[in-house]
Amino acid sequence: MVLAAGRGTRMGALTEDLPKPMLPLAGKPMLEHILDRLREAGFTGGLLVTGFRAELIESHFAGYPMPLRTVRQTTLDGTGSATLLAREFCGDEPFLLTFGDILTGAGEYAAMREAFDAHPETAALLAAKHVDDPWQGAAIYETGGVVSKIVEKPLRGSSTTHWNSAGAYIFRPVVFEILAGIPRSPRGEYELTTAIERMLEGGQCVRLHALTGGWRDVGRPEDLDSAQEMV
Repeated sequence: MVLAAGRGTRMGALTEDLPKPMLPLAGKPMLEHILDRLREAGFTGGLLVTGFRAELIESHFAGYPMPLRTVRQTTLDGTGSATLLAREFCGDEPFLLTFGDILTGAGEYAAMREAFDAHPETAALLAAKHVDDPWQGAAIYETGGVVSKIVEKPLRGSSTTHWNSAGAYIFRPVVFEILAGIPRSPRGEYELTTAIERMLEGGQCVRLHALTGGWRDVGRPEDLDSAQEMV
């Protein structure tokens, strides 16, 4: 499942009429690079959550060489409500979730699947990158690979962990029950992080998976050059 509903306002004029996941990198949309790598990792079907200029994404991927379904997030009110749209698509199967502006390699997705399968008790697996300070994302605290706490957008310099959420997850369907009951965050959105916090509070096993290869969060115009080199 790839969340690709947002406009990407931090990109300024670049996304005035184009969803951020459709920004071109090396001759094709960023989202296509993501799907190519998921397909290379062995995934055989996917769900795209669209929103802003949804028709551009839907028409471009109509003939993509992997079965794709699309669902529109009509109210852009957070990653939690966007994820909940996959409930029917996923049924009772675990699923990988990532975002339309997160780039990493096929090998990382395959390694996540192997790590998840190796621990049947795991309700959620969170990909993470080791950084100096995770203030720009979500700080993940863990012991022996088992997550104990996640803090969304911590204050700069306040974290005592170096693990930053890498924007890729594997969930069991129990997450949908939790998502259906989460409140809005202080930012006014239904956030995926809130559901993960509820999983931890409820005693669900949440594990961390360290990414070891290339990774890029393409959030601002200055990220595009390095993203271009990466793909």
